[in-house]
Amino acid sequence: MKPHALIYLAGSALLLASCSHKTETDESRQAMTVDVTLPIVKDVTLSSTYPGYLTADKAVNVVAQVSGKVMSMNYESGQMVKEGDVLFTIDSSKYRDAVQQAKASLDQAISQRDYAQSHYEAVKKALESEAVSKMEVQQAENALEQAEASISSARAALETANRNLGYCSVKAPISGQASSNAFSVGAYVNGEGSPATMATIYKNNPMTANISIEDERYLELLNSATVDAPRQNVTNTLASGRTQKRDTIDLGNVPLTFSESLPHNYTGFVKYLAPALNRSTGTMDLQVQVDNPYNELRAGMFVEVHLPYGSMENAVLVRDTSIGTNQLGKYLYVVNDSNKVVYTPVTVGDLIDDTLRIVTQGLRPTDRYVTSALLKVREGETVTPREIK
Repeated sequence: MKPHALIYLAGSALLLASCSHKTETDESRQAMTVDVTLPIVKDVTLSSTYPGYLTADKAVNVVAQVSGKVMSMNYESGQMVKEGDVLFTIDSSKYRDAVQQAKASLDQAISQRDYAQSHYEAVKKALESEAVSKMEVQQAENALEQAEASISSARAALETANRNLGYCSVKAPISGQASSNAFSVGAYVNGEGSPATMATIYKNNPMTANISIEDERYLELLNSATVDAPRQNVTNTLASGRTQKRDTIDLGNVPLTFSESLPHNYTGFVKYLAPALNRSTGTMDLQVQVDNPYNELRAGMFVEVHLPYGSMENAVLVRDTSIGTNQLGKYLYVVNDSNKVVYTPVTVGDLIDDTLRIVTQGLRPTDRYVTSALLKVREGETVTPREIK
């Protein structure tokens, strides 16, 4: 065979191999299987997420009001304590002595009063026979009054001494969870000059989530909620003993989430809305009360409050992870009736249930969209769709 014929045959073979490889590649691309699904269509509640922090319902310091050496600590740090529990004891020797001295002073004052009383009665009787002068009677009466005043003073001193002796047993002012102690056993605490904080008790049930909302969001809340009628759990007790109701926005159960997932889910209700906006920030303080039955929540924890501000009927929802982003905005890959991939720009809205995103424009309820492998599919290519739930 001639050399040029051999060259021709070799070239033809290479061309056929190349075409065969290209065909196999195209077929493999056409045969690629992708997961698709239809959008979820349902009514949803729209909400905005606000960061905030938790505070305890109450946080009260345990203080020493007397001075002396700490003799005992009767709780473990972090322990739940009850109101009235003795948490610390302080050396009471000098306060017991003070009580004894006050009792002795009172007994002496009573004895002096009894003598002054007898003397006054005697000089009054002697005055009838003019054995004494009116001046002496007046002096006896003044002595009696001074003796009565000394008794009152001695009784007050005894009450103070007994009260100080009682302060040697430092008790829990409220029920709650006690912090670690600021004074260890054997340390000297000086509480007479100024009360010394020895620990803090936190009443952690219920808790309060504190956030700030924008003024425009406040108007949306008003439009989507009703002003709540007076309710028991937002009742103030005044110093006079009367109760005072507070009106607030009733948004129902408000979901709360935390930086890390907790064993239980939490919701609360709006218990306080500031009466005025902060003009420098354009925001308004808002508080959400949340029950803490499992004692998982702590004061100072970061919290996200999801405030509902409206609703949407027949919202089109897609998986948030299926939405791509480029310089033009958000997009989805839709598989049409010919099983071809169609690049579809979309306009999106709120995130629902942490995984679903509302699509407000660009997608129909009947459009199948690609749920995964977004980097592998290409505009216009033919795929084998595999529908998933």
